Amino acid sequence: MRVLVTGATGYIGGRLVPRLLERGHNVRLLVRDTARIAGRTWADRVELAKADLLEPATLPPALEGIEAAFYLVHSMTAGRDFANMDARAARAFAAAASGARLVVYLGGLMPEVGQASTHLASRAEVGGILRAALPTTELRAGPIIGAGSASFEMVRYLTERLPVMVAPRWVGNPVQPIAVRDVLSYLLAALEREPLGVVEVGGDALSFKHMMQVYAQVRGLKRVIVPVPVLAPGLAARWVGLVTPIPNRLAVPIIEGVIHPLLADTARALSLFPAIRPLTYRRAVEEALGAIERGEVETRWSGALGSGSTVELSDREGLIREVRTVRIETSPQTVFEIFSSLGGERGWLVWNWAWWLRGLVDRVTGGPGLRRGRRHPRELLVGEALDFWRVEEVEPPRLLRLRAEMRLPGRAWLQWQAVPDGDGTRLVQTALFAPVGLGGALYWNLLYPAHRLIFSGLVRAIAREATAEARRAARGLEEP
Repeated sequence: MRVLVTGATGYIGGRLVPRLLERGHNVRLLVRDTARIAGRTWADRVELAKADLLEPATLPPALEGIEAAFYLVHSMTAGRDFANMDARAARAFAAAASGARLVVYLGGLMPEVGQASTHLASRAEVGGILRAALPTTELRAGPIIGAGSASFEMVRYLTERLPVMVAPRWVGNPVQPIAVRDVLSYLLAALEREPLGVVEVGGDALSFKHMMQVYAQVRGLKRVIVPVPVLAPGLAARWVGLVTPIPNRLAVPIIEGVIHPLLADTARALSLFPAIRPLTYRRAVEEALGAIERGEVETRWSGALGSGSTVELSDREGLIREVRTVRIETSPQTVFEIFSSLGGERGWLVWNWAWWLRGLVDRVTGGPGLRRGRRHPRELLVGEALDFWRVEEVEPPRLLRLRAEMRLPGRAWLQWQAVPDGDGTRLVQTALFAPVGLGGALYWNLLYPAHRLIFSGLVRAIAREATAEARRAARGLEEP
């Protein structure tokens, strides 16, 4: 089938695409930035259509000849106007996709009592727009549990880091999480059926408190959770934003969505898709932890496009550059492997306490901080998060460029190039800063002494690590 996928760089879309290809479908991706697909193992097997759902004129060519489409996008981290943006995007898509025989949309469960959060109401509105205009199957799911999902990361970090938790009363409300594996199974199965309207899917029904307790049992941890008679979703979201990698703009809609019971009526799903038997929550947690331990996290919540899009740095006026170079007696591939493995649990080789402190300051002031980590210990893809950076360009074995997403009075990048130099490599490390106003200029100049120490130490540390790695490889080759 000729299938279009929107949101292919997101958590679900990035996992759905290879599974569609495995089933023999011809897959076209609607993306704003085609560079975001580079590096995926399946990149050469898909068709790319550059378009923007908020620019209706770009959509008809992207949807021409499509038989079915997956609608897997939202704008809830875009600011206060996200609901209006999502509605506009859905209407533009519905107008352009009139020739499709089926649209499969992944939405969210709605509470049976109490007022739905702004986010869940927006997801329902998008589903209504699509169903009114197109033959649509709308799968409604609760919190998705899988390695790298926002809901799982929130449970994981809260439970791992807080032996004793004083929690608001809503942690006792029932919710119905679902394993990411089951969400993907439902999406793929829906493609083989006629339009079904709204279908609610879910796994075990349990409270958010119980979710953390089960996680603690799986990890062999002892945790005490004390509910208190307060609601305070905004305060709770900011606490989550401080303790976990989830930023406030994502934590707020997640928490607002579970302050009322959030349960699925799964009878219809079980009848329509009898072959899919959802995993228990415990099993979903075990699978997620296993994938993390094996380094097999396919996608993460932070992989969706961050603030700003890819930019061209050359010939840019007002750009401050801090360049350091060193020659290393080893191959570009070895050097690339060292600088492309920085961050996450490995850290930044030198001045790790300073990186941690900068991340803490960023976290307190509303930025992402360092806790987003990285999806894979060695592999990087364009567009994914790495601590408080976003991977803007990666070209093994010669180039890696990161764009800062920390709170700054300007825009910043950190770039490494591994340039062949005779029988060795010249490593070029470049810090770039585009200041905004007087504050930006003062920021760079006041912090330059510290930056100079950190950046000079970093380039030397990369050189040491690359040299040591080359020596280890040489010794391995010499052994009988």
